[in-house]
Amino acid sequence: MGVAFDIPAQTVQFVVQQLKDKGYVSRGWIGVELQVLTPEIADAIGLKNAEGALVVRLEPDSPALKGGVEVADVLTSLDNELVKDSREIVKRLAATPPGSSAKLGVVRDGQEETITVTVGKFPRTSTEGEAQEKMVQSPVLGLILAPANSVAGASEQGVVIKDISPTSPWAESGLQVGDVIMGVGSLSVDTPADIRRCVEEARTRSKRAVLLRIKRGDSLNFVAVPVV
Repeated sequence: MGVAFDIPAQTVQFVVQQLKDKGYVSRGWIGVELQVLTPEIADAIGLKNAEGALVVRLEPDSPALKGGVEVADVLTSLDNELVKDSREIVKRLAATPPGSSAKLGVVRDGQEETITVTVGKFPRTSTEGEAQEKMVQSPVLGLILAPANSVAGASEQGVVIKDISPTSPWAESGLQVGDVIMGVGSLSVDTPADIRRCVEEARTRSKRAVLLRIKRGDSLNFVAVPVV
């Protein structure tokens, strides 16, 4: 067919050795869903460069959750070696033997720290790498919002976007009608008032942007939006 595939020798050695020892391949896993950092997101977080991986979601009862990793953390290193992006850290974690310890360099709220987690075995069902109130519609920076649990088919949590004004400063950030805002930064939100408070707090702290954790279909992503 004229098509060829390159496989790194290190990957081949890893797979072959596991097949010889166990008869199957066991990959390391800590239970995080990661997103590539963009310059806009890095600026919103206060990072000088867009290197590392942003934690979008933690799986229940996962090694990362037990070890103290939080949503909106930025993973910058693994075992004292810097990582450039989410692909690199996932690949290196997959090659880490289950049961061993891994040191994660983390940036949280502008502060650097190290978190040690016990690497688990990648489960076959894992999806890694990939408050009730009445109906209230409230404009926030040109968005009409409502609690997601009050809109059929939206979500049990979060705040759904019902309409976006063309003149909204958030309209150019890639948001869409039907998106569910699950959180602002590391904070979960369930009402339009929650989002308004987060935006007002960011303004008082002279921040230029905030991070919205967006659920669209089955995927979760962070989007940096302006607050000025």
